[in-house]
Amino acid sequence: MARTIFSGIKPTGHLTLGNYLGALRRFVDVQHEARCVFSVVDLHALTVHHDPARLRRLTREAATLYLAAGLDPAVCVVARQSDIPAHTELAYLLESTAYVGELNRMIQFKEKGRAQPGTRVSLYTYPVLMAADILAYGTTEVPVGDDQRQHLELTRDLAVRFNRTYGPVFVVPEMSHAVVGARVMDLQDPNAKMSKDAPDDAPGSVRLLDAPDVVRRKVMRAVTDPGREVSYDVERKPGVANLLDILAGCVGETDLPALASRYSSYATLKRDTADAVVAVLEPLQKKYAELETDPAYVDATLRLGAERARDLTTPTVAAARAAMGL
Repeated sequence: MARTIFSGIKPTGHLTLGNYLGALRRFVDVQHEARCVFSVVDLHALTVHHDPARLRRLTREAATLYLAAGLDPAVCVVARQSDIPAHTELAYLLESTAYVGELNRMIQFKEKGRAQPGTRVSLYTYPVLMAADILAYGTTEVPVGDDQRQHLELTRDLAVRFNRTYGPVFVVPEMSHAVVGARVMDLQDPNAKMSKDAPDDAPGSVRLLDAPDVVRRKVMRAVTDPGREVSYDVERKPGVANLLDILAGCVGETDLPALASRYSSYATLKRDTADAVVAVLEPLQKKYAELETDPAYVDATLRLGAERARDLTTPTVAAARAAMGL
């Protein structure tokens, strides 16, 4: 069985440093190691109120950042989710095998949708769409963080149930665990993830397209902790630990306590972290600016990605339809 990796990012806001260290850079690293499909999952953005024009801009921006980060469309599939009909068709087939109780237990729906006025049905069912995203490609491995672990478990459950009920159609995917640099928290609230869904002017989120002076200002104003000791302790010193995680992710350090031991002040740690973030973002921003001047290339890449994605997903959907009696 060929190693196949699928992952995607939802374009509900401007991508952040967390998206780069935890996902995009990882995509680039693995694209030569397996058959890879990296999608801008724009259908997932429809689960909440959104402005259509802004969604189109953010989807385009995310796709361009994929390429600017180093994804090579000659090596991997870079696609826009809504361009591939298999995602929605397979989602309905899987909804017909999913149980209400399973979706009721999804943590994100409990936190964001249950008992809230105006909650969309798509917010309730989107974990099944996510399962379809993964299963349509015969995915063997999904790089996800802890916040998506429950969704991957549902994906595995649906694949196993379908195979037992209708016959062996789906590969049951495994989870690949996060690496150093994947844990990037909000600079103003180190107990919350750095989120692309935060307001555009949020001081705790470093956007991939933030100017260097903006990046430095945000990092230098990051929340730290009582005391003066620089140590890696997520529980007692979440602010300092977050800065160390970011610095380690940017410079490739894996021994966080050893990294902490090099610093005797918060100010020096902040300065070095700011410098490291600016250095990481500089080549990405330069490439993004080049791609913006050549929109035809991005369009052609998405067309090619859609064609290749349709070729990959058509047999799986056909097999699922036949197995269910359609």
